[in-house]
Amino acid sequence: MSVAIRDVKRITTHVLQAMKEKDEKISMLTAYDYSMAKILDAAGIDILLVGDSASNVMAGHETTLPITLEQMIYHAQSVIRGVERAFVVVDLPFGSYQGNSTKALNSAIAIMKESGAHAVKLEGGSEIEESVRRILSAGVPVMGHLGLTPQSIYKFGTYTVRAKEEAEAKKLMEDAQILEEAGCFALVLEKIPASLAKKVAEALKIPVIGIGAGMHVDGQVLVTHDLLGITKDFHPRFLRRYLDLFDVIKSAVEHYISDVKAKDFPNQEEQY
Repeated sequence: MSVAIRDVKRITTHVLQAMKEKDEKISMLTAYDYSMAKILDAAGIDILLVGDSASNVMAGHETTLPITLEQMIYHAQSVIRGVERAFVVVDLPFGSYQGNSTKALNSAIAIMKESGAHAVKLEGGSEIEESVRRILSAGVPVMGHLGLTPQSIYKFGTYTVRAKEEAEAKKLMEDAQILEEAGCFALVLEKIPASLAKKVAEALKIPVIGIGAGMHVDGQVLVTHDLLGITKDFHPRFLRRYLDLFDVIKSAVEHYISDVKAKDFPNQEEQY
């Protein structure tokens, strides 16, 4: 049966695996609220990530660390209500899984039960293998995340490209294979050399999705607010801005303020 994968009514882990096998690239964006999720889903996005980047773009924090499990569940609930087709993955936030596989399992179950999301995402490699296996034992799909892991920013001390040195590149490859063997259905690679990302994508059977990891992976993810130009002060090489909504929205609001001040809004036709 040769139905185009893009025409499926609901994206699942099975569909994502088939996309890799058919060399159909996977599209992934972040979402944190109902209205944006509804737009992105209608556009045909494959995966929506309820990212802990909500800590930055929605709450204004400098890092992803402050956001709580309860806040992630709130955002995930909002996104799920706006989705009909996309596969929804939710980040386990900092402190909800590291170093304690029982806590990781409880955090994942809370997200799945309370939001209705389809999967969770964890940052790290061998050090979180036990947590990954524990979560998977409960039937919860897990997406891995290697390379630049923002929850570890204070350990790294910088947001520069990771795994440029041979030792770190070797560990990343080993961690990727550990996560696949543990049962992860997909892997995000963030801000690593394109040549290394290509090797990982070719070595793994599961889909590999990149952000700042070059063109030779199985899909791409960006923060929606960056793609749309709602954020202004973030200019990494990997980011392509498709709109400049900051200035568009600012101009519209300025126009509205001007009309109100000039007593032009509302006019005769805009009242009862």
